[in-house]
Amino acid sequence: MIGAGFMGAAHSQGWRVAPRFFDLDVKPEMAVLVGRDAERTQAAADKWGWAETATDWREVITRDDLDIVDIVTPGDSHAEIAIAALAAGKHVLCEKPLANTVDEAEQMAAAAEKAAANGVLAMVGFTYRRVPATAFAKQLVADGRIGEIRQVRAAYRQDWLMDADGPMTWRLDKSRAGSGSLGDIGAHAIDLAEYITGMQLDRVSGVLDTIVRERPLLGEGVGLSGTAAEERGTVTVDDVAVFTARFGVDGGYAPIASFEATRFATGRKNALTIEVSGSKGALVFNLERLNELEFYDATVPSNDQGFRTILVTEPDHPYLAPWWPAGHMLGYEHGFSHQVKDFMDGIATGAQPTPSFADGLHVQRVLDAVERSSAADSAWAVV
Repeated sequence: MIGAGFMGAAHSQGWRVAPRFFDLDVKPEMAVLVGRDAERTQAAADKWGWAETATDWREVITRDDLDIVDIVTPGDSHAEIAIAALAAGKHVLCEKPLANTVDEAEQMAAAAEKAAANGVLAMVGFTYRRVPATAFAKQLVADGRIGEIRQVRAAYRQDWLMDADGPMTWRLDKSRAGSGSLGDIGAHAIDLAEYITGMQLDRVSGVLDTIVRERPLLGEGVGLSGTAAEERGTVTVDDVAVFTARFGVDGGYAPIASFEATRFATGRKNALTIEVSGSKGALVFNLERLNELEFYDATVPSNDQGFRTILVTEPDHPYLAPWWPAGHMLGYEHGFSHQVKDFMDGIATGAQPTPSFADGLHVQRVLDAVERSSAADSAWAVV
């Protein structure tokens, strides 16, 4: 695994736990953790259970005793690492968004397609697909339980940037992160809306804004070293993104969707919400209540209609059979175990795991279209 920060901890949890709960045909061994700072990387490896550490990913990916490379670094290094790892014959799991630009994502998707011809697989880590409630929502849509989809509303709201004197981090630097709330959390909303509905967006109209344009530079540890605490740096990414979109369909009604991504939603800690309205019913999911799915059945008599809450913890709900008895809740970290399961199943069978790098490229094109639309006074932009 290359990268040892917050997402490195989440992925490590997934690699550790998945083979202990799921009956995997091939089981991962946590061989090497790679980070730039040798001391901190070793501490992380000791904490999470990695056998070795290294500071140079270029040397690690050439080793014959390694089969998989997991990339959890900032977006500016995704393309270089993933393309090199695929060329070295390693299966690759890469955190979302796939890259910082469409050009980088296109190169990564092309490298993945070439590698797949030799049995080498690549997957992008849109983990919220693996929450049992969202997987169950997709199942209900596919089974026709809400009928023809007419409208989708999706939002990802956080408030961790509310303090205008909060420090600069790499996530606020476009050269490192690619974009702000749009790419960091908006990408999740886009992917989840497409995953649940089974449709892809093909045009968008949106606006981006940066609410706090300067923040303190606090030196090493937040990605900007050698700066005095009183100095301030320029925020070069968006703080909030709002856009409308159309799904592309072959004939019939093309549903409209609305999206919001913000890190300034006071009081919202990790509120990824999606509502899908159809001709026979509706579904509502909220990540802050991730074991629940709201379902509205419009086919029952009117005096029986109303949203009901399904507790998605039964053994026959997606992913849940190996876990705890019904009613015993899962959490944020379990999605990463489910991600490992799906990735390892793909490697074992030779089947392409999803979302693929091609799927990640599509999301990157949606993000790019939103930026282009905002720059053109919210004109519609084709994905």
